[in-house]
Amino acid sequence: MQIPVGVKSPTGVSFQNQKKMRIYIYPSICLKTLLFVVFSLIYLSSKSQSQADNIHIGFIYPISTHGTHAPADTNVFSFHVLAGVSAEEKSFTFSGLTNIVKNNVSGVQFAGFSNHIGGNSKGLLFAGFTNTYKAAEGIQFAGFGNTAKRNIKGAQFAGFINTAGDVEGAEFGGFSNIAKNINGTQFAGFINVAKRIKGTQFAGFANIAKDVTGTQFAGFINVAKKVKGTQFAGFINIADSSDNPIGILNFIKNGEKSIGVSIDENSTTLLSFRSGGKSLYGILGAGYNFENEDEVYAFEAGLGAHFFPSKNFRINAELAQTTLESFNGGEYFKASARILPAIRFASRIEIFGGPVLSYINTNTAEGKSLHSKYIWNTTRNNNLQALYLGYTGGIQVLF
Repeated sequence: MQIPVGVKSPTGVSFQNQKKMRIYIYPSICLKTLLFVVFSLIYLSSKSQSQADNIHIGFIYPISTHGTHAPADTNVFSFHVLAGVSAEEKSFTFSGLTNIVKNNVSGVQFAGFSNHIGGNSKGLLFAGFTNTYKAAEGIQFAGFGNTAKRNIKGAQFAGFINTAGDVEGAEFGGFSNIAKNINGTQFAGFINVAKRIKGTQFAGFANIAKDVTGTQFAGFINVAKKVKGTQFAGFINIADSSDNPIGILNFIKNGEKSIGVSIDENSTTLLSFRSGGKSLYGILGAGYNFENEDEVYAFEAGLGAHFFPSKNFRINAELAQTTLESFNGGEYFKASARILPAIRFASRIEIFGGPVLSYINTNTAEGKSLHSKYIWNTTRNNNLQALYLGYTGGIQVLF
């Protein structure tokens, strides 16, 4: 029910004005109450200082129970409206803005903006913006960043960035993690950087490391020197040595790269670049279909693996996606599983060929006319889906 303008309450003040008064009065009352409690505690503590040496309560340094002597004191409980200063904290610390501790802390430290620890932290650090410390054992949470000069044993969580020396545990950064040595895991929305990894790196864009014992997962690129494990990248892996890179492009110094030409049962001819390590490799190719008149431009991407390698023979198993395009509408997609025995001549020339099991999805007349015999097929809304057996073969130069 809307109260008419001008109608007054029993106090003689209009209801509209009472509402406005409450908006301004309530925050003022809360602030005055808080200040009264804080200064009352300061006063009472100063009266019984011998019983409160380990309790530190204040507003902002040096307005506190310990006054100007606060930087030399060790506390088991500290509470400050804005900021507190101490030598050590051994249980619980809270500041509305920032905590500054010259030496070590243990227990729990909360700060609305930042915690600055001159020594080591053992326990939990929570800060709205940043935590800085020499070393830590426990968990650190920061809205923006955690900065450790030395080692971490536990976990770092930051909205933007974590930096540390050696990490035994995990780093979670909204944007980036930077560390010297990792024995555990790095998770970053964009990039992880480390010298040595024994564990796993996960990044939305890139992982960079020198030596990796474990796994790198990146949305776009992984960069490393020596990898004992696996690299997964949405596009590129780079390393001096990596036997199991999984990516479309893999530039492995002691790995294998090749350029080859192939043709399949549909007269799709492809020029392909294969790159990888001793076991796994990626495929990227482009070419032309000589059967069609419109959908003639061919593109492929895939992954492969070498089996039963010897000096002159091996079997290559591949999973690949091929697309035919006219760039004028229409779709033709083919997903293939290939088994390709390969014979090598003169150490760098390899001839390969074998059966291919393919699944196609097309809505073009030319795409449908490329095949006549299917293991299985169905058509819905002019869209053909089918499974059939085919073949491919070719020659490639290794380098």
